[in-house]
Amino acid sequence: MRLTLQLTVRRIAAPLTALVLAAALSSCGGSSDDSTDAKKTVTLWMYPVIGDQAASDAYWKKVETDFEAANSGIDLKVEAQPWANREEKVAAAFSGKKGPDVLLMIPDQIPQYVASGSLEPVDDVVAPDKDKFLPAAIPGLTVEGKVYGAPIYHTVTTTMYNKTVLTKAGITKPPETWDEVKAAAPKLKAAGFSTLDYSASPEATLNLNFYPLLWQAGGKVFADDGKSVTFNQAPGLDALTFLKSLWDEGAIPKSALSAGNVVADSPFGKGQVAMAMTSVPADVATVAKTWGGAANVEIGTPLTGKKQVGYGIPGGLVLNADSANKDAAKKFLSFMIQPPQLLALSKASGYYTPRTDAKAPVTDPIAAKFADALQYAVPGEANPAARQVMSLLSVEIQATLTGKKQPQQALDDAAKQANDLLSRQR
Repeated sequence: MRLTLQLTVRRIAAPLTALVLAAALSSCGGSSDDSTDAKKTVTLWMYPVIGDQAASDAYWKKVETDFEAANSGIDLKVEAQPWANREEKVAAAFSGKKGPDVLLMIPDQIPQYVASGSLEPVDDVVAPDKDKFLPAAIPGLTVEGKVYGAPIYHTVTTTMYNKTVLTKAGITKPPETWDEVKAAAPKLKAAGFSTLDYSASPEATLNLNFYPLLWQAGGKVFADDGKSVTFNQAPGLDALTFLKSLWDEGAIPKSALSAGNVVADSPFGKGQVAMAMTSVPADVATVAKTWGGAANVEIGTPLTGKKQVGYGIPGGLVLNADSANKDAAKKFLSFMIQPPQLLALSKASGYYTPRTDAKAPVTDPIAAKFADALQYAVPGEANPAARQVMSLLSVEIQATLTGKKQPQQALDDAAKQANDLLSRQR
């Protein structure tokens, strides 16, 4: 099976009109008849994780049919939702105590809704199969020790190399560690190439650039209690110093300052850079068009600093705390995390299954390499202020690369702002 992947880390900004929002809210929600004999309704807001519309329609129709056949007292309504205006619509629904019974979320979205009391824990749903999930699947959907999402798919990133570029620089073994990356940089520069693809734009998510380096250095973004940040401690300094040294040597393209997390039309995509550290399966087809075919693509495991760590997240179905049919909704969540549904979703979407006992057959060797990287994937760090902290740190990292601040000063300045923010949210 050929696996492709599109990371769904999106920043949604445009607001909904009042008319459209009112119509959406009135059509959804966990309303039910108070009679115990009445058929209960469970509404799911589902987003386009299956790129092909016909395949998506077919998958969710089968889910609806099979679930209702096994649960005759429950009417499942799957309502397709767009990514556009997602956050505004969800926030408005929850604030109005309305919305669907169940919807899809990724790890960095969940903490803010836990803090507002909008989500119901689902520990009892995942408990029977908890030891059968990938290492990052359950932790990625957990906040303060409670599970708030039932995993239905998993993403992964890892290192991708341009074999032609490495060969022209006389490098026979792709760099797999920080030390090997630094050693390769002068050879690649002499051959006319940059070493590492990096996205330093403040709009780019740090989960796909700086945070993996921080984790590889043995560091964390937040303290264990979530009340302060720790990225300005020694591991954070190691990570930013490593990044700065590559920048100063010209091993990272200068265009990185305005680059987002997109490979198309980037120096890496154009064959001007030897490697990228957070590539996704969908990137293979993109770069192959300009690299002379997939034969010039090599996939490795995540880079190793003090630790070997990559980034990958589960997508989970969460339960609206104001649902009137929580028991019925939990039956649906239990149904969705079973192997038949997960394998079918993996086949239709190109995402990996989140269970170790439900692995889709992989015949493509490149897809198999990405699957191997799942064991190193971490889902980021859950915190209601995670995205705001990311914005503060991004600006300081760019100030370091441009020489306006030294690494420790930049980290300390970002930490002060972040800790002030966290103290106001307690």
